Order: sequence, then C-alpha cells, then structure tokens
Amino acid sequence: METRKLYYENSNLREFSAVVTGCTQTEGGYLVTLDATAFYPEGGGQACDLGMLGDARVLDVQEQGGAVVHLCDRPLEPGRTIRGKLDWQRRLDLMQQHSGEHILSGLIHAQFGYHNVGFHVGKDVMEVDFDGPLDAQELAQLEQEANEAIWMDLPVLCGIPGPQELETLSYRSKKALSWPVRIVHIPGFDRCACCGVHVTHTGQIGLIKVISCIKFHQGVRLELVCGKRAYDYLCRVQEQNRQISQLLSAKPLETAPAVRRLSDQLAGEKLRSAALEKQLFRSIAENYVNCADAVHFAEGLSPAAVRELADAIVQRCSGTVAVFSADGDKHNFCLLRKDGDVKALGDALCRELAGRGGGKPGSYQGSLTATREEILSFWARRQGVDNYGICSANGFNKSASPTP
Repeated sequence: METRKLYYENSNLREFSAVVTGCTQTEGGYLVTLDATAFYPEGGGQACDLGMLGDARVLDVQEQGGAVVHLCDRPLEPGRTIRGKLDWQRRLDLMQQHSGEHILSGLIHAQFGYHNVGFHVGKDVMEVDFDGPLDAQELAQLEQEANEAIWMDLPVLCGIPGPQELETLSYRSKKALSWPVRIVHIPGFDRCACCGVHVTHTGQIGLIKVISCIKFHQGVRLELVCGKRAYDYLCRVQEQNRQISQLLSAKPLETAPAVRRLSDQLAGEKLRSAALEKQLFRSIAENYVNCADAVHFAEGLSPAAVRELADAIVQRCSGTVAVFSADGDKHNFCLLRKDGDVKALGDALCRELAGRGGGKPGSYQGSLTATREEILSFWARRQGVDNYGICSANGFNKSASPTP
C-alpha cells in the first residue's frame, strides 16, 4: 500500500496523525507502515527523519515500493491511530543543508557548466563534488552570491510538472529521467530534479559557508555548512580567534599578521638553535677521537638530532657508534658504522629491549622501551666497547668501558 507523503505536501509539518497499517518484527526492531507520514525516508543524499510515533522511537525510515517503512523500537498495533512527532531540529538542519547545496550547485552549473557529481550530508559538514576546478577567488564570489539568494528570501518551489511541461523545462539532473519527475526550483538560481525535502523560502537557510575546497579526481570537493551549522561553526572560529588574540596581545582582526611575525621569529630561533646544536655535536664528537666503538647517552633529542649526533661521532671512531637519547619512558637510538653492518645488532637490540627500528647495513635507527642500565647491560653482553660517555646538564663525563 502506497503511503501518503505528507513531507511533500508541507515540509514544515512537525506533528501529524495517521493510522498504523502494518507492523512486523525484525532483528533490529519493528517495521511499521502508516497510511500517511511526515517522516522523510533516506534518499537523494539526504538522511531520514527521526522522532516518535506514539510512544515508539523511530530509528530509521526507508521507502520500499511506494510504502514508507518506519523502523521503531517497539510494536504499534495495526488499525490504531497514532500521533507522529518529528525531531524538528534534525529535519530543519537537513533541509537547510540540502536547500543551500541547491543554490550553490545551481550557481556553479550556470557560471561554469560543472555538474554536481557527489553529494553527502554528514554529521558535521556537507560534502559536494563537482567535475571541474574552482579557485579561491571564484569560490568567494560564488559564496557571496549564494548568500544574496538567501537574503532575497526567494520561494523554493517543489512539484511534479506535467509530461508536456517537463519536456520544455531545462533542469539539472545526473541522468536522463522519464516522467514523473519532481522538480525543485529556486527562481534565478536553480532548477533541479530532486526527491528531497526543502525549506519553503531561502531565508530559512540562514547562511551558507564554504569551509574547504580540495582537488578531487578531475574537479573539486567542497565542504560547506548551512543554517545553524554555519552559525555554530563561525562561533567556534570566533572563540578560537579570541583566545589567539589574547595570547598574542593583538586585536581580533590583526591575529594573522601577529602569527606571521611570531612564525618568522620562531624560524630564526630554529636556525640559531640548529647551528648551536651542530657546534655542540662537533664538540661532543671530539671526546671520541681514536676510539673503536662508542656508546653515548643524551637527553631530549629528536630522532633526527640523534642521527646527526651519531654522524658527528662516527667521523671520530673506527668502529660502531651507538647514540641513545631519553624521551619519557623510552630511548630514541641510532647505530652507525662506516665500514660494517649493524643490522643484526640493531635487530637484537630491539628484540631484547622492546624496541622498533630498521635501516641499511651501516645505519640502524629506532626506539626502545628500556632504561639506560638495561641498554648498557645489553651492550656489555653484545659488543666490546673501549669508551662511552654520558651527556647531561652537568656536562660531558667520560668513563671507562663496562666490563663484558
């Protein structure tokens, strides 16, 4: 039995009465059909409505052969007249997103000839794919024009034209369609074949904001938000900017230049720090002149810095160099040898001391969950060492090698 679709008759209908025409138990709940419903079933890239049917919670809504089927969490007696109530905030949100997409897609199609080839309303943002490129300047202009359509509070006209009228209409569609075809028309901005539910006037959309644009296949994928989603998003952005302006002692509209200045200062400090680090590593390496094998411990070095220190030390040694740097409860490490293979040593180190790593024959890098004492104990068992040192805040301390 085909269900009367109240959501097409009045998209602002929040509550309604209907007769239960069927109820079948299924694994996920109860499949309920009504003689009429305002619950929109999932379709056309738009999620279904949720809400209540009497005292039953509606979990999902799908259309099956003209009948709208409601998945409910409890049974409803056939023949009973029940009261349906939509989750209106969800419905309004979905209509705002879908109607806003129509305006933007219509503008893009009219100005560039691109087609909407993908559309999905997600939990937080809406994704829309187009089969052609758009740059930042073009998007900014399109966004402004889309919002002007909202401020004009234009009617959103939805209906099924007659067969002869349909043949004369120019409208967007992803594929050729035969009558009957439901057309959504926003005068001056879009005419599109669509089965979704929409606001009655563009003013209900409130706002359209494009969040991102990335290259996707031969075109672009836009992330955008409309209505309350756009308002909530901009409120979060404003709060973030307020916090940044306070931290930088900059006015809210001057945070970008302040961040650029700070970034330039930080880049300069990084260059100076890197130069000092190189100088320090060269100085440390001098303590290992004429050594065969060497083990060195440091604190707080990045994996890249550990490798750089090992590179400096190996220039002064004739054997294997091992550099370890404490980082919380683990050690970053690097093994180097100018004319030999350290892979077997590195694999054994990782295997025995809960580590991960890899590399080439003369170079092995990784991290260990082990203490310094455990590392030295391993080294004493595995490798003869004629010199090792510990670099700390108190300076370099040269010690005798551990006893094998």
